Amino acid sequence: MEKLKMHTPDRAEDNYKKLAELFPDAVTETLDDEGNVVRAIDKDVLMQEINAKVVDDGQERYQFTWPDKRKSVVLANQPISKTLRLDREKSVSRDGTPGGDIDSENIYIEGDNLDALKLLQETYLGKVKMIYIDPPYNTGNDYIYDDDFSVEIDEWTEINREKDENKNRLIQNNNTNGRFHTDWLNMIYPRLRLAKDFLSYDGAIFISIDDHELYDLKMLCDEIFGASCFVADISWQRTYSMRNDSKGIPTEVEHILVYSRNQMWEPNRLPRTKEMDQNYKNPDNDPKGAWQNTSAFAPAAATHQGMVYAIQHPFTGKMIYPTMNACWRYSQNTMLEYMNGWTKYKIKNLDDDKKRAEICGISEERIKKNVPAIVLENSIESSKEDALAVYERGNWPRFFFTNGGMGGIRRKTYLSGLEGKKATNLWQFTDVGHTDEAKKELATLFDGQAPFDTPKPVRLMERIIEIASDKDSIIMDFFSGSATMGQAVIDMNSKDAGSRKFILVQFPEDSKNPNFNTLCDIGEERICRAGKKVKEGANADIDYGFRCFKVDSSNMKDVYYRSSELDQTILEQLTDNIKENRTPEDLLIQVMLDLGVLLSSKIEQTEVAGKNIFSVADGYLIACFDQDVTEDVVIAIAKKHPFYAVFRDSSMANDSVAVNFEQIFETYSPETVRKVL
Repeated sequence: MEKLKMHTPDRAEDNYKKLAELFPDAVTETLDDEGNVVRAIDKDVLMQEINAKVVDDGQERYQFTWPDKRKSVVLANQPISKTLRLDREKSVSRDGTPGGDIDSENIYIEGDNLDALKLLQETYLGKVKMIYIDPPYNTGNDYIYDDDFSVEIDEWTEINREKDENKNRLIQNNNTNGRFHTDWLNMIYPRLRLAKDFLSYDGAIFISIDDHELYDLKMLCDEIFGASCFVADISWQRTYSMRNDSKGIPTEVEHILVYSRNQMWEPNRLPRTKEMDQNYKNPDNDPKGAWQNTSAFAPAAATHQGMVYAIQHPFTGKMIYPTMNACWRYSQNTMLEYMNGWTKYKIKNLDDDKKRAEICGISEERIKKNVPAIVLENSIESSKEDALAVYERGNWPRFFFTNGGMGGIRRKTYLSGLEGKKATNLWQFTDVGHTDEAKKELATLFDGQAPFDTPKPVRLMERIIEIASDKDSIIMDFFSGSATMGQAVIDMNSKDAGSRKFILVQFPEDSKNPNFNTLCDIGEERICRAGKKVKEGANADIDYGFRCFKVDSSNMKDVYYRSSELDQTILEQLTDNIKENRTPEDLLIQVMLDLGVLLSSKIEQTEVAGKNIFSVADGYLIACFDQDVTEDVVIAIAKKHPFYAVFRDSSMANDSVAVNFEQIFETYSPETVRKVL
């Protein structure tokens, strides 16, 4: 049996192993300043392997840096030995019942979001379709997450004097606000580094920000996600009325920076409006529905010379050519098929190269030769009679003739075949709401008084969900505040019968409202009340609840992680490596995180031979953490053929069970991965 690591991945170690696997000859050892042997990379060998001619030594290169950036990178990669603990009392069942069944697929996490992201990274790697965050805007008064990067004034003054090897200043900020920028960058950088790995290949992240850190954030995201994955800087009109008492230029918009996981990302279209559809009619009773008359021609005649030719008018007999520099919209075979819907046509060469060359804007010598025209097969009188009958019948061909048949040629564009409109980078309050609307929404849910000062409007969140997710997507917000995103997901699911799932993370920051201890209490209560309101109104069959987790220290004692440092005598004195106040359910959650099993998975508890058994995701993972596990229990679990089977290291009833354990699984379920903790 293999022992579970029970801590988050060491990303730096993983990166080193990847590099060593690619270029093993570039891996070497050297001595540090204290004479210890440490691993190293031979840059000369690495240069040869990648055919690099120049090593960047830091002189005069374009870069974005600040004091402690290196520590911030290290922080993003460092593993932690923490876990999530399920809070059943705060959890809400799928039907909206507080403290009910743990069957919701939504996740709410209380704790530092950096810890939460590290704990979730194995499980939700590449699974999140859309991330939205509204981090502190760094006005000098905002709450900043404490990542041990706090800089005192004296220390900042010293840092601000530092120079690199070429006597260049490390950062160009002034003494007044530079320290705040550095604190904020050190806070947001590791979180965004981790967030990138959560995004699916077709995923995107939306980040609300104001002017204070907009340009720093843009450079940061260019570095993390890649400048080619920048999608838009959306200006959200956050206010509906101008403040005349503001100094300088009043601020009317906030920004939402958008980056995608890959540069080919395309947002979903927004629904069409009545104004967009009002010009679509159906005068000929076409069974395909309403249509609008649009141009029969397309641009770029010179590069589509084979689509520049004449079509004979069935009512007048006149030869119709595309306009200057234009060609027919479809191939000649397709156009012939449409024209045959009026009367019989045939292909005939008119020796009209000169006319066609004029349309293409090129010389006659360069025009494509022998491109025939589409002409009437019968007399003009007979053809006109056929065409008039079609006109009076209705349901005209795709290309039709205006003015009772005597006018020019146009094309039908059907409403049913059109996509919605594209979202632009200007979002007006009339479409997505404003800050005053957001406060009123919250106040409506909380008996007339909003318990949170700076919520975002639900319509703004719904717009982001609409263009960046599908009906079954996982949506994440790890600065969730008052949980507007949670309410928006429930609202959207109720409108289109979706099964979107949210993961919200919020630090239990003290609440300014006397009715709630923390912001988490506000967010959780908001989801409950919003779900109840939607259920009373629509009664949709959707998920109204959430599983509440709290970031906590590991379930394992310190000895679990450093057993190699202790001698056998001390180990024999330690009867258990699990903390006394932790439950089997606590162990199960940490095992799920370690093995990458979704926290939203169905969890069932059964009893086998008097022992408590957990079955997760319909038997994908089966775990037993009870003591004195007998062979009957091991055989019963093996016969269920789980992908993972997990036990406590000290759980076997006797040496005989421990000795026969592997043989039992080899007999009944050899493919099962066996783990212990």
